[in-house]
Formats: sequence, C-alpha cells, structure tokens
Amino acid sequence: MQIVKQLAIFLENRPGMMARVCDALSAAGINIYALTVSDTVDHAVIRLVVSDAQKALYLFEQHGTLVVEDEVLLVEAENKPGTLAKLCHRLADAKINIEYCYCATIPSAKKGLLVLRASNPQKALKVLQG
Repeated sequence: MQIVKQLAIFLENRPGMMARVCDALSAAGINIYALTVSDTVDHAVIRLVVSDAQKALYLFEQHGTLVVEDEVLLVEAENKPGTLAKLCHRLADAKINIEYCYCATIPSAKKGLLVLRASNPQKALKVLQG
C-alpha cells in the first residue's frame, strides 16, 4: 500500500483521443498502472497512475492538455466478498471521506488493485496500514 501521484487529463470526447494518450505515454517510455475514463457530453476525464507521473505531467502540459495531479492510495486487497466493505468502514470510522475509487481484478486472482482518493491520504494510509 502506498500513496502515489495520479493524473487527471481532460480531453474532447471523440474517437481516437484515448489512442493518442496511450501513444504519447508509450513513446515516452511511461507505463500505465491504473486507468479509468469518465465521460460527459463534450469531454472525457482520464484518470491514470503511471510509472513516471512528473514526466507524463510535463508531456501533457507541453501538448496543451489540461492535466491535474492528485495523491491517491494504491491498495492491494484480497479478492473476496467483504474486503472492500471492511476497508470502507475503517476509513469511515476514522472520519475519512472516500472521494472516489476504482478497482479491478480477474475472478481467479487472489488480490485486486484499488485506487482510492481520500480526503486525507496520509491519515488514510495510516488507518489502513494499522
């Protein structure tokens, strides 16, 4: 479990934009660890955790792309019923708000990865490690 930088990129919601983002990161030698896309009528928000957030931030800014950097927690968690509920209760009991999260696993995996934006990332890390 660790706190990492996440980038949120705001792009037009049209075909090919995701390919351009992935191509740019690939060409710069930056690996994508986690990604989610949210859409609205006219734009998309791509949130991603990458191998070199500073390099990616600079890359997107140089291309005139609106990008915001945040701190999120990367949590490796057991892939079984109730795991996420326990985590959420621990944070709630500590009065820490979960602003958003996304996670993924495959059915046969023993663990999954949760990306979590908390109101107080440092406190959340301590609560979840304790």
